[in-house]
Formats: sequence, C-alpha cells, structure tokens
Amino acid sequence: MKKLLGILMIISFFATNNVFAQTENITGKAKEFYEKAQQGDAEAQNNLAYCYYAGQDGVYLNYEKAVYWWRKAAEQGYADAQYNLGVCYGNGRGVNQDYSQAVYWWRKAAEQGYADAQNKLGFCYDIGRGVNQDYIQAVYWYRKAAEQGYADAQNNLGICYENGRGVNQDYIQAVYWYRKAAEQGNALAQYNLGVRYDEGKGVNQDYIQAVYWYRKAAEQGIAEAQYNLGNSYYNGEGVNQDYSQAVYWYRRAAEQGDADAQYNLGVCYENGRGVNQDSSQAVYWYRKAAAQGDENAKEALRELGY
Repeated sequence: MKKLLGILMIISFFATNNVFAQTENITGKAKEFYEKAQQGDAEAQNNLAYCYYAGQDGVYLNYEKAVYWWRKAAEQGYADAQYNLGVCYGNGRGVNQDYSQAVYWWRKAAEQGYADAQNKLGFCYDIGRGVNQDYIQAVYWYRKAAEQGYADAQNNLGICYENGRGVNQDYIQAVYWYRKAAEQGNALAQYNLGVRYDEGKGVNQDYIQAVYWYRKAAEQGIAEAQYNLGNSYYNGEGVNQDYSQAVYWYRRAAEQGDADAQYNLGVCYENGRGVNQDSSQAVYWYRKAAAQGDENAKEALRELGY
C-alpha cells in the first residue's frame, strides 16, 4: 500500500511584542505608508503591516503592530489583510489563538475570491478546526481555490476524490487534480500522481510514469517519494534494476526518518545489495526503523540475535 500525502498546512508565525508604548522614528517608505494609513487608506495600512512584519523600509520588526494595521485594513474589507489576520489568529501570535476567529477572517477573504484563504478555509472544514468538520464544505472551498489554479488546493481536492471525502470516490478526478498541481511543481501532488500510476488507479498502470513523478517529488525532498523511487530501482519497475540507486534513494528517505526506508536500507546492508555487506550498518538501520515500531525491522533484529 502506497502512502498518500496531503497538504502540509504551513502558516507563517507572527510573534507578540508589547511595544506600542515605545517611541518610534518611522522613516523611508514606511513613513509614506504610515501617513496614508493614518488617514484610513486600507492599502497603505496593509503595506505598513508588511513593513512591520519584515522589519524593513523604515521600521523595526514589530509583529504586534503588524497585527494592529492588518486589523485596520481587514475591517475595511481588504482581502489580503483579512487573510493575514486569520493567520495571526490561527497561530496565536499577536493575539490569543482562536481558530474560530481565524475561520471568520479567512471566510471574509475567501468570499472575495482570495485563493489562499479559500484553501485554508477548506482545510479548517476538512479537519474540523474552528468549525464543525464538514467534508462537503471542505470540497467546496478547495474547489474554489483549485479552479483559480492554486496548486495546494488542487492536491487537496484530488485527495478528497481519492478518499471519497465530501464527494463520491473518483480516481479519475483525483488524477485530474493531482496532475494540475503536479504540473505546477507541487511536490505532494507529484508524489500522489506517481502513486496513481504505480497502482493503476484512475490511469493505466505505468511504472515509467510512476518513476517520472516519484523522481520529481523525490528531488524536492519528499521522503515517501524517495522511498518509492528506491523501490522502483530495487525491483526494476519503470527503470533498469540498480541496487546502488535503490540504496541512494532509501538513504535519502531514511535520513529523513522514514521507517520503511530505514528497514530497506538495513536489508541492503545485510545482503550486500548496492553497498558492501555490513552487518553493523544493517543493525543500525534496523534499530532506527524498529524504534518507530516497524515490525519487519524488529524481526530482522531478532534473527540477528539482537
């Protein structure tokens, strides 16, 4: 059974500093933004918030002031600021963590067509964070973002189709959306598309195409893709059998903590496939995998007398 990768929701963190009372000399571009922001210009308020967030263009880094100005712009309906304010609530930085408030502001931005917010709102419905879990609503918002070409949402929508979550299970549609994202360079979608080709679900089984997409994802550091690419080389599926290449990719995944890859790397060392036979290295990698609960690794250690 191949592993399925969903989107890793990565949200920027905004740290809290209670420094509103400090006197500050605003200079440069930030000064221009500040003067307009004070007059209620939402775009300037949003831009000033970015200056504080980055600590550039004439102000020192100050996340709390960034939150302050994003709220000012968000309350005027500025979608970019609404999205960023949602991020602050989602992470509890600059404000108390409050997922319901994160959802509130992401919804405001999403309803204006802001793809980042639509994807995040879909994710909240997907996992029940800040709202009651609702796969149908998750699909609704993922689709909104996906149709705008947002790659993370396209991958997420593909996962919904693959698992029949919020929609009828449909591997062809899953492949359709994975491909959309994969062709934009989305590593998780590249991996998921490789799995579909490997297993022949939603497409004709094609090991060459599986290897093609696994390699794309593996080169971007996706451990599961590195492991599967190692398997392709080990078994000679879609590529000429090459134990040294199998070891190379197993090692890449194993060093990231992938237990399956750690076990397979141990097997290669135990049997001298792709590397010089080395029992101590075999034991080393078996132990790494066993520590994560891998039963095959535990059995291999028992057979070796450990």
